[in-house]
Amino acid sequence: MKSLVNIYPFIAIFLISLVSGCYKFSGDQTIPAYITISGINLTTYFPEEGSNSSDVDNVWVYLNDGLIGVYVFPESDTIPVEFPVLAQGKNKLEIRPGIKLNGITSTRVPYVFYKPIIFDEFDFIPGTTQALGELTTSYYSDTKFAWLEDFEATNISISDFGDTIIERTEPENNPIAFITPTSRFSGEITLTPEKPVYTGISYNSFEMEIPGTITMLELNFKTNNFIQVGVLIRNNDGTIPEKELIILNHTDEWKKIYINLGSNLSLYPLAYDYKVIFRAGLESENEEGKILIDNVKVVYR
Repeated sequence: MKSLVNIYPFIAIFLISLVSGCYKFSGDQTIPAYITISGINLTTYFPEEGSNSSDVDNVWVYLNDGLIGVYVFPESDTIPVEFPVLAQGKNKLEIRPGIKLNGITSTRVPYVFYKPIIFDEFDFIPGTTQALGELTTSYYSDTKFAWLEDFEATNISISDFGDTIIERTEPENNPIAFITPTSRFSGEITLTPEKPVYTGISYNSFEMEIPGTITMLELNFKTNNFIQVGVLIRNNDGTIPEKELIILNHTDEWKKIYINLGSNLSLYPLAYDYKVIFRAGLESENEEGKILIDNVKVVYR
């Protein structure tokens, strides 16, 4: 099955930077300073911003406000990303956390909800490697959270239709759940030959924002069965079209995905509101389908 991808219209001009992740040196300096970063973590205020789960797998690096390259973290957690900077002495260094839009490696973008890490007077030393270690980012203060569902409460904000329902993993801290200091439960959907179809719709509707507003759906998932994610849009003429956004593929490890809602919502400028919808059907080769999701967020700026 193939994912349907929607990309921010302003992203395409950046994608060529991913090919080499370098920039042309200028001036008399020929020996760069090398910078390494071990990773970028997210910090959140859990009651209002939900989980600090993130998947920053690339960084967009700026020197004195000019883009010098896009660098992808190696798959090994023990190897940092390294990049050269042809500068010496104190200069402004800005690092913007990047993500895979819609889970696609060819659409890596700076995530506009995460603050950049800025060193106003970074002291570059040519011929040396300067290790920054693990850096920390946070959501911009003007980020709005239209929906937070972490399955920690017994009342789940998803309405069930079809043959089966979404439930909390049991017991508390069940090993199959997404376990962190703030997460003891996850959402679990079980598909069987007797109950092969699941449909879940967000209980609440979300207001349509001004066309062009960047709106994202974030979630963690782990599944042995395809699950489709989309939106139901309530138009002013009474129709409720369903727009498929993406299909989550099999994974035996928890993954984080950032799904672009904004470009699809902008197609309906006169719509009242929308809901998020999940659909799944038991695959023929499965005796049991097991779908786990957690840390669901709808965010916009």
